Amino acid sequence: MPKLPISFYRHHDVVQIARQLLGKILVTNFDHQFTSGRIVETEAYAGVIDKASHAYKGRTPRTEVIFGEGGRTYVYLCYGIHQMFNIVTNAKDHPHAILIRATDPIEGIDTMLKRTGKIQLDASLTRGPGNVGKAFGFHTSQCGISLTSNEIYIEDDGYVPPEAAVGISPRVGVDYAGEDAALPYRFYIKGNKFVSGKIK
Repeated sequence: MPKLPISFYRHHDVVQIARQLLGKILVTNFDHQFTSGRIVETEAYAGVIDKASHAYKGRTPRTEVIFGEGGRTYVYLCYGIHQMFNIVTNAKDHPHAILIRATDPIEGIDTMLKRTGKIQLDASLTRGPGNVGKAFGFHTSQCGISLTSNEIYIEDDGYVPPEAAVGISPRVGVDYAGEDAALPYRFYIKGNKFVSGKIK
C-alpha cells in the first residue's frame, strides 16, 4: 500500500487533515517489529491561535519540531508516563499538529500485547493516545522523524469512512483552553470500540 505523500501533511487546514486521517493506516517498524492499525480517532491543534496547542505559548525546545515543515513526528511525554504521538502539518512557522488518539489494530498484535503488558486483545489495547504510544513503540527519541521514513509512516489502502460514520466533537481533556476547549476539532469513527473518551 502506498505511503501518504509529504504533500498530504503540508496542507494549511489542520482540521481537514485530521478528518482525512480517519481510516488511514499507521505503521511502525522498530527493530524488525512491525505494527499497524487503522486510525479511528484524531484531534487537531491549530498552532499559536489555539489555546489547547503546545505552540500557543511560543517556541520552546520541546515544541521546536512543530514549528518546522509538516510531515514529521511530534512525540512528547505526558504525565511522565505516556508517549503521545502527533503528526506535524502545514508549513514552516505554522505549528499545526494532529494527535492520534486511537487505532484499530491490524498487524503485530502480539508485539502490541508484549509492549503494553496485556495478555489478550481487547478494546483497551489502542484506545487513547497513551495506549497508542505503548502499543506502537513510540518514544520521545523518535520526535522529528519523517513520515516518509521506513520506521514510522501512514499508508492509504483506499478506505474512506462514509460521511455518516464520522463523529465530530470537542477535544478531550483540554478544559484549560477556555473557549477553545469547545472547538469541534476531534474526529472519530462512530461505533468503533477502540474510540476513546466521552462523546459530547
